[in-house]
Amino acid sequence: MVSKLLRAKLNRLLNLPPYLLPRSSSILVAVSGGQDSLCLAQLLWGLQPKWQWHLAIAHCDHQWRADSTANALHVQQLASNWGLPFCLRTAEAPPQNEAAARQWRYAMLEEMALEAQCQIVVTGHTRSDRAETFLFNLMRGSGAEGLQSLYWQRPLGDKLALVRPLLDISRSQTLEYCQELELPVWLDSTNDNLDYQRNRIRQELMPYIVQHFNPQIERALAQTADLLHADASYLEQQTSQAWQPGDLPKINRIDLRQQHPALQRRIARQFLQYHLRQSVSFAHVEKFLRLVSAPHRSRCDRFPGGSWAEVDRAWIWLRHN
Repeated sequence: MVSKLLRAKLNRLLNLPPYLLPRSSSILVAVSGGQDSLCLAQLLWGLQPKWQWHLAIAHCDHQWRADSTANALHVQQLASNWGLPFCLRTAEAPPQNEAAARQWRYAMLEEMALEAQCQIVVTGHTRSDRAETFLFNLMRGSGAEGLQSLYWQRPLGDKLALVRPLLDISRSQTLEYCQELELPVWLDSTNDNLDYQRNRIRQELMPYIVQHFNPQIERALAQTADLLHADASYLEQQTSQAWQPGDLPKINRIDLRQQHPALQRRIARQFLQYHLRQSVSFAHVEKFLRLVSAPHRSRCDRFPGGSWAEVDRAWIWLRHN
């Protein structure tokens, strides 16, 4: 039976050190009402007595659909049926795009978790989501960080952990689980809208790759993401040893020149993000690094916001108007 396999797999994950969901944790479960989050919530609810968790259900209403209020009430009823506290956030205005929706959603989950005195937020991301995110970020030209971004655990704000317990489970398995237990899945009509790039990857690109290239593409991309995560973690550790933030917006280019190019890029990115206080693109990093070997008083084009970098003998300074 699928449910037994999934329960056994989740149990194995929870017993792997370090524990993703420690015993007696207070956990906020993000539930959209779809099959993945519903599967996760039911699994955790079923395991709650064994692990003595304190669970609460959270729902974010983006106001994107005419039935979004009914969707929220549906999830609230599920929480009531399970005897769990329910938290809701409703957007004042619909987010303009997927990125804005994601940013708002995680901010609301952090807010609700703190209010509910939870230490952990869990989401129903699956191996299928991980593969689609990998391809989405690959086509955008992301580096290792973007390609391994959907990982088992990451910080959420300063005090919380975001955990994804289902990353080794496919979307087809969560559907079978919900069907087997006759769980009331809420069908989200926006999942059929091919104007959203992730939906097009899910409905057109992934099936094409499965049929013509690799039937196990989800597992292959998940393995690649795990390898990239390990590599990125190591490089991040080396970067922290090679450069520490300072009060002055300058960096020694002689020291920077002696680093491996992989570390040069990471150091430059961290330096620019720290002092510019905004996201930095590959092009920004590359034009900054050209100053490492440039003549005295060389400068680069302006960054967003008007700042620029300038060579002053052994140093590269960030200048402002």
